[in-house]
Amino acid sequence: MKALSIAATGMMAQQTNVDVISNNIANANTTGFKSARASFTDLIYENMSREGAVTAEEGNTRPVGLDVGLGVQTVGTVRLNTQGGLALTENQLDLAIDGRGYFTINLPDGGQAYTRDGSFRLSAEGQIVNQQGFEVDPGIVLPDNTTAVEISDTGIVSAYVENDTVPVEVGQFTLTTFVNDAGMRPLGDNMLEATVASGDPIPALPGDAGIGILRQGYLESSNVDIVRQITDLIQAQRAYEMNSKAIETADQMMSAANQIK
Repeated sequence: MKALSIAATGMMAQQTNVDVISNNIANANTTGFKSARASFTDLIYENMSREGAVTAEEGNTRPVGLDVGLGVQTVGTVRLNTQGGLALTENQLDLAIDGRGYFTINLPDGGQAYTRDGSFRLSAEGQIVNQQGFEVDPGIVLPDNTTAVEISDTGIVSAYVENDTVPVEVGQFTLTTFVNDAGMRPLGDNMLEATVASGDPIPALPGDAGIGILRQGYLESSNVDIVRQITDLIQAQRAYEMNSKAIETADQMMSAANQIK
């Protein structure tokens, strides 16, 4: 009886599903977080009788086959890159991307990561960095005695120095896009890295065709829909219970067969 192992694959798949849903719920208030869903496929089938086989001397053929599937497997987690809501912070270094694109972050090991989290701060040297202290690429350094910063929708950074009434342009934010955003690998700390599946990073300027613009004083909220996640959680729980019931039923049938005298 294959039901025991088949139902076991279903229980393991639903365990993964609940893990993914739980991570979505846990990050419901994480800046720039994109929810994910588990993706499943059926396993191979054991063919006991092939469709189209000849069943009589007259040449009659079997209209359907007899195939028994061996269960389910988790093949990946699909990140849903829909736009999150914009939350007003009034912090002049907070930036939200309204549309496509990622900020580029230079990592200490020389690599680069990408993020939708625009919670930027200043280092001791006046350089714009993320919350982990990693510099934004391209690097932007504010002059000493900067009293205010203006960042345009197209990413131009201007600084008001001391009592000057005319701002000084000090840098330009750029954005990066990918052919397959879902193929990026999450690193934690609200950062992602490029992979072979995502394709090479494509640099762009905010406001270019098909590229988002920047909103100063805002942060992008998580795109997690709590109601949808709770519904998915209930469905996963019921699917887990049904698979466990299938194991219980198979066990009872095997026990009955063993007791035949």
